Amino acid sequence: MKSLFIHDAIIVTQNPLREVLRGNILVRGGKIEYIGKEHMDADYTMEANGKIALPGLINTHCHVAMTHLRGKLDDISLEQFLERTFRLDSGRSDSGIYNSSLLGMYEMLDSGITSFVDLYYSEDVIARAVRQSGIRGFLSWVTLDEDKTTQKGSPLKNADKFISDFAHDDLVTPSVGVQGVYVAGDETYLGAKDLAEKKDTLIHGHLAETREEVYNFLNQHNGERPTEHLDRIGFLNPRFLAAHGVWNTLHEIRLMGRNGVKLSWNPVSNAKLGIGGMAPIPEYLGNGVNVSIGSDSCGSNNSQDIFQGMKFGSVWVKSDRWNPAITNAQSILDMATINAASSLNRADLGSIEAGKMADIILLDTRTPRLMLTDEVTAVSNIVYSADASSVSDVIVNGKLLKENGQLLEYRSSDFQDSEFV
Repeated sequence: MKSLFIHDAIIVTQNPLREVLRGNILVRGGKIEYIGKEHMDADYTMEANGKIALPGLINTHCHVAMTHLRGKLDDISLEQFLERTFRLDSGRSDSGIYNSSLLGMYEMLDSGITSFVDLYYSEDVIARAVRQSGIRGFLSWVTLDEDKTTQKGSPLKNADKFISDFAHDDLVTPSVGVQGVYVAGDETYLGAKDLAEKKDTLIHGHLAETREEVYNFLNQHNGERPTEHLDRIGFLNPRFLAAHGVWNTLHEIRLMGRNGVKLSWNPVSNAKLGIGGMAPIPEYLGNGVNVSIGSDSCGSNNSQDIFQGMKFGSVWVKSDRWNPAITNAQSILDMATINAASSLNRADLGSIEAGKMADIILLDTRTPRLMLTDEVTAVSNIVYSADASSVSDVIVNGKLLKENGQLLEYRSSDFQDSEFV
């Protein structure tokens, strides 16, 4: 693996002091070796000329194999959305899943995402696309009750095999997922927890996304809400990264905080689906819940753009609470970087510090929207001014995957049989 020297960047370190400095970065052996003012010899030197260098963004919830649904589910009711999603996403081929996943991964890399968390079946196929693209994938094989699945065999056994098969991969981190309380009973949830403990993995799943989901459960369980129920049966635990959490009460949020549950906030998807409310982010943060940001699928978001998620999420909270100071750019950037890394139990990701993995992106400050950026304005400009087109360079695991605006590994010949379904 070649060494890389990034010269003269505005470095948004995201270290414990949240330092922003003008300087250089040396990458060697897939890791960050040096940050500072000195000039270092390397196999390749990248002249940043004042570009912003920051940790690669981490997307903590998506269904990357559903990229083929982009534009097919827009401007319809939630009921129609769900019906059409199930119909369009059933009976898929491995090549369709692979191609859709690879396309979504290239989109993520192009927009500065260096790691993503996925929830789907056929994660073994998706893992092949991870290796092809060079992105870092945290892949959760989805489980649900056997009488409600289209998977062949037991979903929990499928997840177990997937975790074993990819336990020692550089870029693929396998784990177990749970679809949600509407298709998974106590046995499935506790089976997933046992598997995660046995294999030492993350658990990822949907939780309290829609009012209908919560109220259907409440009516079927004598007034008990989903998060309350998962706490009572002993499922809530620090391994659980819950997506959405829009319809949790303050009591449920406190249960999540006490049990170390993490939240992936998906503001663009939640708003586009019109689910009738905003996730109570200030309450989550106030009760010790680690909050990160996810995109969800291209069916409900249409893009894998965490820059959109950061800006829209922040301004939505400000508007909803009639308080422009209730969120700030630094805390939002934390969600997309260091908080996300913490939610994955990856202390080696999420910041630019010596010894950490070299997952770094550069934003072009020669563009009009970022031209006046300096060390003082860098964080605010990342959150409120930058967009996916601002990303000029992407490094994952020490490997340069995008340079001067061009994806280096993207080729149309990578897609198998031109099939995406």
